[in-house]
Amino acid sequence: MKPDWDKLMSAFSGSTTQLVADVDCTAAGKPLCESNGVKGYPTIKWGDPSDLQDYQGGRDYESLKTFAEENLKPVCSPANIELCDKDKKKEIETFMAMADADLDAKIASEEKKISDAESLFETELQKLQSAYQKLMDDKDKTIADVKAAGLGLMKSCKAAKAKGSSDEL
Repeated sequence: MKPDWDKLMSAFSGSTTQLVADVDCTAAGKPLCESNGVKGYPTIKWGDPSDLQDYQGGRDYESLKTFAEENLKPVCSPANIELCDKDKKKEIETFMAMADADLDAKIASEEKKISDAESLFETELQKLQSAYQKLMDDKDKTIADVKAAGLGLMKSCKAAKAKGSSDEL
């Protein structure tokens, strides 16, 4: 993917409204990556710099270029309110009118919902993994018990009987 990404950065290097860049999350860019929820590499984010979204498309040059051409442009935001529809303008005006402390509290509340959902997911995933492991262990034990009880010998006897029957014909 790196050669295609480098090619994409080069293709958009002169743009005044579209930024295609990379960040080294293991060095100086680590705080930026952490604040934007980057957990694995490579991760592609796009959108409003204060509300970056995960990119879910193809990783080849043509897919990346098509996505960039169609989506990397000024979007509705407090900085580009003229691009917003009536409802989004009203929502932005409401948030902009809030006291900083109230807006911070609202942001924290919404971020907590995400954090709680992620925690619940991790907890339930661990339960599923534990249940899966128990089922695998139970299956493996049952198979071992059945084999130890003589299944292989039964099959050998059945085969020997069949062979004996065919010798009589």
